Formats: sequence, C-alpha cells, structure tokens
Amino acid sequence: MTFTSWQFGVFVAVIFGVYYLPAFRNFQVQLLVLASVFFYGYGQPELVPLLLVAVLGTHVFLALAFRNRAVWLPAGIAFNLALLAFFKYKFLFVDAASAQLTGVTPVDFLLRLPLPIGISFFVFHNISLLVDLTRDRKDPPPLTDVFLYIIFFPQLVSGPITRAAQFMPQIVPKRLADVDVIEAAKWILAGYFFKLYVANNLNEMTSYMDFPLYETLRTQDRWLLVVLYSYQIYADFFGYSAIALGLGLLFGYRLPVNFDLPYISTSFSEFWTRWHISLSMWLRTYLYIPLGGNRYGRLRTYLNLMIVMTLGGLWHGASLSYALWGMLHGLLLVIERPFLAALQKSGPVMLIARRSAVFFCVTMLWILFKLPDIDHAFGFLRGMFIAPDLINPTKLYYSLALLYVLPVLIQHLGFGSLVSGPLRRWEPYLYGTLAALALLEAGPDSAFIYFQF
Repeated sequence: MTFTSWQFGVFVAVIFGVYYLPAFRNFQVQLLVLASVFFYGYGQPELVPLLLVAVLGTHVFLALAFRNRAVWLPAGIAFNLALLAFFKYKFLFVDAASAQLTGVTPVDFLLRLPLPIGISFFVFHNISLLVDLTRDRKDPPPLTDVFLYIIFFPQLVSGPITRAAQFMPQIVPKRLADVDVIEAAKWILAGYFFKLYVANNLNEMTSYMDFPLYETLRTQDRWLLVVLYSYQIYADFFGYSAIALGLGLLFGYRLPVNFDLPYISTSFSEFWTRWHISLSMWLRTYLYIPLGGNRYGRLRTYLNLMIVMTLGGLWHGASLSYALWGMLHGLLLVIERPFLAALQKSGPVMLIARRSAVFFCVTMLWILFKLPDIDHAFGFLRGMFIAPDLINPTKLYYSLALLYVLPVLIQHLGFGSLVSGPLRRWEPYLYGTLAALALLEAGPDSAFIYFQF
C-alpha cells in the first residue's frame, strides 16, 4: 500500500475517523500501532513477523539496558545492526538464484525473504530509542509507546528519521481541536504535487538513464537527463517527506522537516544540513560525534567525515556505487573544510559560482545513485564525455521538461516566501492549482525512490 494508492486514502480516512472518537480517547496509541502493523503487512504479510521481532527484541534490550547500560546498550545496537546487515547485505555473500543456498531449510527460508521495506529506517529508530531513552529516562516506556515510535506508519518505510527524544514526549492523548488541519493539508497537498506531477513525470524521461536504454542516447541527452534526475529525486523524496509530515500532524505528531531548499546550498557541508536532514542529524548524533567529531585535530576530523559519509552511502544499499557515492561526498566535505571560513566572506558573484559548483557536483554524483551497478554508472558517465557512435539514436522530446522542473526552481528561488507574505491572499488558489495538477496531470505511477532502502 503506497501513499499514492486509493487504498491508502481509504485507510487513512477510516483511521482518522475513528482516532478522535471519545470512545477511543484512551486507546489512540493502540489504534495507531495496529494500523501501522496493517499498513506494513499490506501486500507483504510474511515480513510482519520480522518487524515484530525487531521491535520486541529492541524492547527487551531496552529494558535490560536500564539495568546495565554498559552491557546491554551495545548488545541492543549490535542486534539491530545484525538485522540490517543480514537482510540488506546478505546477497554480497550468497547467490539468491541458487537452488540450494545452505541446505538448512530455516536459514534458506530467511535468505530468500525479500528486503523488508523500510528496514534501514526502523533500525535507525531502534538505535535512537536505545541510546536516547537509556541516557535520559529512569524507567522504560510502555511497550505500546515503543511500538508506536518505531512503526508509526507515516514515517515507517521512508522516514523522516525521528529521534526518540523528540517523538516519545509527544505520546499523549490527542484532541481534534488541537490539530492544525490547514498546516497538515498544505504539507499533504505539496507532497502529492511534487510526487505525482513533478517526480512521476520526470521519471518517465529519466527511465532512459537505465541500462541498456542509455546506450541509445546522444551525449547532450545524457547531460540533460542527469539534471532532470537531480530534480526528480528531490521532488520524489521531498514529496514523501511532506506527505508524512502532514499525516503526522493529522494524528497529533510533529515529525521533523526533512528538506530545506538543498539546491541553493553554497557549500557541501551546508547541503548536508538541508538535504535529508533527519539522516544527516542521525549520522552526526550517533556516529560522527561518538567517533570523536572534530575534537581530535584536523586529520582525525577528516577521517571521521570519510567514515561517516561512506557508511551513509552503504546504508542506502549493498553496492559499490552507493559506497563510492558516500565516499565522494565525504571527500568533497574534506576538501572544502579548510576554506569554509574564507568562503563565507565571498561576494554575490562568488556566491552564485559556489551554488553552481555544489549543484553540479551533487547532480553528477546522483548518477551513482540512479545506477547502483558500478559498470552501468561508469558506462553512462563515459557517454557524457565521449560521443557514442550511434546510427539511430533515441529521440527524446523535452518540450514539457521545463514545466515539470519549474516547481522545484520556483520553490528554491523563494516564491514560497512571497505566498506566505505579500501574496498570502492568493495562497488558497495556489494550493487549489497544485491539487488540480497533481490530479489531472500526474505522471505514470511509480514507487517512491526511497522505498528500496
């Protein structure tokens, strides 16, 4: 069940309709937990036991860590990392196509299970729960609260990654009168617009980046498609995060904002404070700072940046492309770091140059993200600089490309601040237009990009 399906619309309407009834006032948490389990198991019921094992196991380690944090906190973290490693990286070591993997039936059954949707996200939630609560609380929370934090359906499969210290205090009885319906509707409408109108229409074009289709493309077409993919992946993930934010507000929970106009960044460090903010903050809080952060000199700081970004790349998938993507982002952070203070004093021309350089580098690195097979990624990249010998190249028509890219450009150029300021009276018409375009001009249905992680 995806956010863009009619089944999901019915699901949310039913849960919302029941959630605020007086009879359910004392059972709101339990209702959301059951709804989230149903949401996760819809279409993949065989993976529900794994989700329950992850949550129940984390709760057991949490209870034990309250008694002896030094022993059971690392054990709980290792338990979750083992789950992530087994399901996400098992095919680095076993051949899924083999008729017989190990000869042990239960093990083979586990090895043949598909990658659980959202495992990267709920494992990070589990680790945050273990670290935050054993540091700040005297007693373990109820099991239902643990379940809700980990599997709250708006953020379950693709984030945002919410820290336990931010979410757990929000688990209190909710009243419909306290819901900011207008703010929730704005987030949801914006999210569906960016997903259905922008990302899905761009996806129809950028599908030509896939192997072997890219072998029929001219050099200039490859360059344009890379830029279009840069806008597509932003619109796709911003769309999901915005919908999740709006849904959270409907049920009385405020999730963290995940994007803040990343393509106007003037440095790579700024980019990572604007792009996938919840992941960046998680990596900083639970990996970069424990490794020492910038407290032990320049070389150690550079090493920590490289480790964190490389692991951040591998978090996305068991592929050399993802590791290289993270490593190169780490390298860019290292290269720019000695010059950041001086760059802050640059004038308007240099500011534009810096933004252009950051956008160019980030966009080029998306090739590794789009094509996880490293050979395909390099094959596509090679054709961007060496014109392929094509007898009958694919003819792509980009007359509508600007219309699909324009919303991202307008958003990044600050039009949103005008609507919330001097042009506020036009805001209802703007959101009405977004809804109409999302409904009438939606591109062919496609899964959210981050569902695969």
